[in-house]
Formats: sequence, structure tokens, C-alpha cells
Amino acid sequence: MSERVLRMGMVGGGPGSFIGPVHRRAAELDGRIRLVAGAFSRSPEKSKAAGLSYGIAEDRAYADHRTMLALEALRPDPIDLVAIVTPNDTHFAIARDAMQAGFNVISDKPATATLDEALALEQVVRATGRCYALTYTYTGYPMLREARALIRSGTLGKVRKVAVEYFQGWLADPEELSGNKQAEWRADPARSGIGGSIADIGVHAFNLVEFVSGLRATRLQADLGNVVPGRLLDDDCTLLLRLDNGARGILAVSQIATGERNGLRLRIWGDHGGIDWCHERPDILTLNRADGISEQRHAGWNGLSAAARAGSRLPVGHPEGFIEALANIYGDFANAAHTGGAAGDGLLQGIEEGVRGMALIARAVENNRAASGWSTIDPAA
Repeated sequence: MSERVLRMGMVGGGPGSFIGPVHRRAAELDGRIRLVAGAFSRSPEKSKAAGLSYGIAEDRAYADHRTMLALEALRPDPIDLVAIVTPNDTHFAIARDAMQAGFNVISDKPATATLDEALALEQVVRATGRCYALTYTYTGYPMLREARALIRSGTLGKVRKVAVEYFQGWLADPEELSGNKQAEWRADPARSGIGGSIADIGVHAFNLVEFVSGLRATRLQADLGNVVPGRLLDDDCTLLLRLDNGARGILAVSQIATGERNGLRLRIWGDHGGIDWCHERPDILTLNRADGISEQRHAGWNGLSAAARAGSRLPVGHPEGFIEALANIYGDFANAAHTGGAAGDGLLQGIEEGVRGMALIARAVENNRAASGWSTIDPAA
């Protein structure tokens, strides 16, 4: 018997949204999930307009998420999951309400606006037993899953050093003052939380360090800067990390790196070799061996690990990109929703990773203010 297509309700993604349409395309790419409902905007009129643009029934474009949850629960064909693509300050309430109403949740990162909210949400996930996942999109790239498998197989030996950088230039000027909707909420502490670049893209970089290496960062030293005059939140960040096997790490992110687009790069070195992955060439992973031989692995190659092969839709030499990577995460979530559990081999990033991301933000901001040497990342500290 064929697998039933899961019905999705989206919160956010209204007129002017960048990430909402991206999530919709990714969720529907493999035909396993379909957007059928949503509360797309704080404005009921804009929510209706967005629903029309998405091609859903007029009576399933709701004024707010609570109305959507209540009315969908009464339908003979209710939604199966809620996708959250709103600013950070609303993530907690929407996720909590959806899971308590019996729905599974997949949310844009970071998990919440504060660490306390993330810890409270962790209790909701455990109490309700619903599936919860975060869309750390880069974990869906086949070649990062290949890198993960290489490290777990011992190909690199013991990990000694990690370097991750994520440089953007779109906030090099005060875009939040020019009517840029995406910049406005990211620069507003009331909507973004206490972190700026560390919360927006720093958590992506941090998550990749742990996802690919298989290690946990235990301590940090932080240098966060508000470079653009008058900006209330950090727009540039450098962290020193210590991992739980003793390895050292560098995490550098910036949104004021003028001229940069989406410069994400991850390098990890062990005592047998190192790997190098760059977002601008996401279908290639370079393996540099200790004997001086370098090897390029390409997405779609039959010799890749099972996880990397499963994440490749096209033959080798046919590049795939951001939407396909996000679609892999939605596919993992569909697996979890159908089985009532987590995706295999830890590929799906859940509430534990959400709490760790919020702990990173909180500890980095605290450490930067105190300038007090090393701080623990332990969420419970």
C-alpha cells in the first residue's frame, strides 16, 4: 500500500516572505507532503491573499495559528503537521500550541527566542510525544552527510581541529532602516531575541560542527560586534570552541562582510586527513589525506555512503542545491511522522539540537559581555 501524502499547515510565509515559499517548494518536492492550510500573516487579509497565491482553499487560510489548529482538528481531513516560518519571538508559542493540539511540528531555526523557552519546549516535546524537528537546511546536503559518514568510519582518524565560516554582506548597511522586512525583525531584539548574526546564521555554523564531526562543543570564548552604528544586535561574531574530545574549533560568522553572498565553508582535520566543503560548490566534498593525495567526491556517485546516496536525486554531475537539501529534511520528517519516531541515524535535528543552539546564543552573549575567558555551553549550567 502506498504511503499517504501528509497534509501541512504553515504559520508565516505571507506576502514579502523569503523563506515561506522556499519551505513550500521543498516540502512538496518529493510528493510526500502537501501544503493545504495556513495562517500566513498577522493580517487576516494578507493571510487570505497568501493562501490564494499558494493555491489552497479559501476557508483554510486562517487569521491566526490558534484558529487554524482549532478548526483543522474538526475536519475529516485535518493537517498532519505544522511548519513554522515566522520570526523567532513566535516560535515557542506556535510550536507549543500545535503539539499540545496533537500536531507534529517542523520549525525554522533557531528553536525559540530564548534559552528558557527552548528548555520549556523540550518539556512539551517529551510530554506530548509529537515529532518535532528544526530545518537546519545544510544538514540535508548529500556531501555533508558524506562527510559525516567519513568521520564516523574513522577515515579522518581522531578529529583535532574544526573551522567553520559563514560570511554574508547583506547587512553591511543599516537595511533595517530602509523598509527591508527581513532586516527589520532580525535587527529587533523584541523579535529576534538577544542574538543577531549569532542567532541568524551562527546557529547554522554551530550545528554543522556538531552534526558533521559527531562531537559536542563544551566551552567557548566569544567576540561579538555591533559594527553598523546604531545596530542593537551583533552583526559580526567570532568564537573559539573546545570540543568534547579535546579538539579546538573556530566559528566565524558575519553579516557585514561587504560583497559576500552566502559564504558557508566547513573544514575538519583529523590525524589521518581532513575534509573541505563549500556551499558555493555543494555537490563536491574534498578529502585531503595525510599522504598528500586529495580526492574529490561528487553528489550522485554510487560509491558514497547510504545517507549521501539517499539524499541525491540526480546522477553524478547534475548539481542540486538549497531547496533539494531542505527537501531532504522534510523527507526525514515525513519518515518520522509516519513511524512516530526520529529519522534514522540522527539525521533529523530535533529539540536537543534546538536547545543547544539557544545555549550557544545565550552563552556567547554572556561571555562577550563579561570578557571572562572560557564559558561552558551546557544548557543546564
